[in-house]
Amino acid sequence: MSIVAVMNYKGGVGKTTLTANLGGEVAKRGHRVLLIDLDPQANLTFSFYSLPQWHEGLDQRTIKQWYEGDIPGREVPLSELIVTPEQANDAISDNGGRLDLISSHLGLIDIDLHLASKLGGTTLQESKRRYLTLHGCLRRALQDKSFDDYDLVLIDCAPNFGLVTKTAIVASDHVLVPAKADYLSTLGISYLAGSCDKLVEEYNDYVGHGPNDGTSKINPRFLGIVFTMVKIYAARPIGTQQNYIEEVRANAGLPVLSTVMRDSPRHYGDAGARGIPAMLTAPMSDDVATEFRHLAEEIMQQISLEKGGQR
Repeated sequence: MSIVAVMNYKGGVGKTTLTANLGGEVAKRGHRVLLIDLDPQANLTFSFYSLPQWHEGLDQRTIKQWYEGDIPGREVPLSELIVTPEQANDAISDNGGRLDLISSHLGLIDIDLHLASKLGGTTLQESKRRYLTLHGCLRRALQDKSFDDYDLVLIDCAPNFGLVTKTAIVASDHVLVPAKADYLSTLGISYLAGSCDKLVEEYNDYVGHGPNDGTSKINPRFLGIVFTMVKIYAARPIGTQQNYIEEVRANAGLPVLSTVMRDSPRHYGDAGARGIPAMLTAPMSDDVATEFRHLAEEIMQQISLEKGGQR
């Protein structure tokens, strides 16, 4: 199983659209994919379920309930929050693939403060133990055997670097950064990379000097930056966006994926209302569908996920 955190400090960069459609594309290829919505805006959740459906009991089975309590997951096992969006899975051919979801909640915005209150301790040893317990909670949960059947887990992170987002980074094998090819969307990418590096260094230092409870060190790797919402002219990004892409490629210090995702309101405008990622219904010959297939292949190759089965 590969776990990928999808994140950017900047909102509005197509992060959720990318997560939903990438998950759908990989599931369509016969893999079992789990999406985890860690963004309090819950846009990924509402890409698969309408508001009335959410109020019919789904609002009581969200990641917010899992993070609550003295220790995340102590009262509600993470596996009990998994739901299988019916409409999306009906659009996946019968080849063994499946797309599951752990949904978010608007109240998740308060969880960072709740978790922060659990940090600290009367001794340095206790502080390190609590740090590892909280930051590693999602990682430990996903190591449970109930998740062994999944080939890929995609975590849609909030556009911040709070404690909930940090639990996603600690849990992940890889980090994927969607970005628009403009000034504001690319401004914080290097800072984001530095924040991740600092978190990994701090966590691993605590593992080496904290309690000997079997907690292991982490090493999440950046898959790279994928440019989204790109305007295409003559089969290439328009000049101003191409300039930003090349500037990031030269200066960000992170790999840039070769596939770019074009801006397409026609595909994504009502996809959430239908409860089906656009790429599950787009014709094979469609330009946007072709780009998503290339993106899925590029990412699957990097994480060693084969085209038609297990890793």
